[in-house]
Amino acid sequence: MSNDHHLLPANFPPPWAYAWGEDAFGLFAKLYYQNVIQRFRWLLPGSFWMGSPPDEPEREPWGDRKETRHRVGLSQGYWLADTACTQALWQAVMGENPSIFNDDLVKPVEMVSWHEVQSFIEQLNRQIGGLQARLPSEAEWEYACRAGTETPFSFGDAISPRLVNYNGNYPFNNGEKGEYRAATVAVKRLPANAWGLYEMHGNVWEWCRDGWREDLGCDDVTDPLFDPTDRDVARVLRGGGWYDDGGDVRSAVRSGDQPFDRDHGIGFRLALG
Repeated sequence: MSNDHHLLPANFPPPWAYAWGEDAFGLFAKLYYQNVIQRFRWLLPGSFWMGSPPDEPEREPWGDRKETRHRVGLSQGYWLADTACTQALWQAVMGENPSIFNDDLVKPVEMVSWHEVQSFIEQLNRQIGGLQARLPSEAEWEYACRAGTETPFSFGDAISPRLVNYNGNYPFNNGEKGEYRAATVAVKRLPANAWGLYEMHGNVWEWCRDGWREDLGCDDVTDPLFDPTDRDVARVLRGGGWYDDGGDVRSAVRSGDQPFDRDHGIGFRLALG
């Protein structure tokens, strides 16, 4: 961890943390709510290439709009959950579990719309002082997913079902076929990326704060966020799901959906601050 104090959280440990520390991935703090624990990672400010180069395998034909490569700076550090929100945490906050794959409460919650996630966040913030929970921006999400890499995946140029939960019948870039689980897996079942974040590729798509824009442009930007006042604008989804092909769980893949839609492959992870 850097000794440059402007890179550190304003308050450490944060007021909501019941446990905290530093490990090989950096600073972490744990939220405890009604017997459920969610760990958050402190992500340092930095810059990265958002999007994909034109020669990336399986880039969509219209990728020049959807995945146009451009330089993004993030001027502030932020806390990001190291996993998608679990059914256990959703149930603790909301008192019900909408998920289809509800055989294990440590699986990510799914079948939650963007609007329902906003209600969850509002309720959680009411319950825990100083938390300031929110969804990550799309740029914050991709920065975290890439974890310093510029390859199609945070794991490099290829993946397998040992690393990512996707449809192994349709591998990336003519790779070997592999297992298709046809369901979500429990969080932390698969390896973390270099920043200690789990299942950012595959398992469930994750809602972001931004409204959907197909074209992000090619200009250098700092702290981008498209947060329209119209709450019924389509919202960004990132990461790919358990039913997607290998090419659809790349770091740069972008999608969007209406904020009232639900799907058994859509969840979210929390950011703070």
